[in-house]
Amino acid sequence: MVKASLFLMALLTVLIGMGLRWRQDRLNPVRAEGRAESRARARRPGLLARGKARLDLWITAAAIASVATILLMGGLHWIRVWLQ
Repeated sequence: MVKASLFLMALLTVLIGMGLRWRQDRLNPVRAEGRAESRARARRPGLLARGKARLDLWITAAAIASVATILLMGGLHWIRVWLQ
């Protein structure tokens, strides 16, 4: 049961992380091309800011996956208890 929960949590972390990243990329504003002012405002964040954002994304994904794993494995346990 421990191996199954660890596998489930790792799988959910990857899937939720991919979903959060897709959502983040989809919701970011489109970079404006053309004028100098719009290009200056649309600078990419620095290396540390990108690293922090990526770390925050994966920590959020792991937290959501851990809650989902607890609920799913706990639910399966209680179903097994009730059926006995």
